[in-house]
Amino acid sequence: MSGYRGGFGGFGGGNQMQNLMKQAQKMQEEMQKAQAALEDTLVEGVSGGGLVKVTMTAKKVVKNVEINSSAVDAEDITMLEDLLIAALNDGYDKADKVYNEKMGAFGGMGL
Repeated sequence: MSGYRGGFGGFGGGNQMQNLMKQAQKMQEEMQKAQAALEDTLVEGVSGGGLVKVTMTAKKVVKNVEINSSAVDAEDITMLEDLLIAALNDGYDKADKVYNEKMGAFGGMGL
């Protein structure tokens, strides 16, 4: 094996490879912290001028639904359903925005 110098090919030796591994581990830890923060971050979707409010985490887990009594009409359940859908969609949009703000730095890394 003449000419073999050890190391990791194009990485220039074990020390650089070790540094890369440390950086990758640090990034993974930071990503896990950011994901945990998403579970603790609440957003509120609102519709009908506040008649329906949906609170969810930035990971889109619904935690609470508030419906103002004036939004409840037994003769027009469709309106309430539409308000609920609009509030959920508003919440999802806000959750997406928070997610992209917190996780955007990790995009495309596959960690």
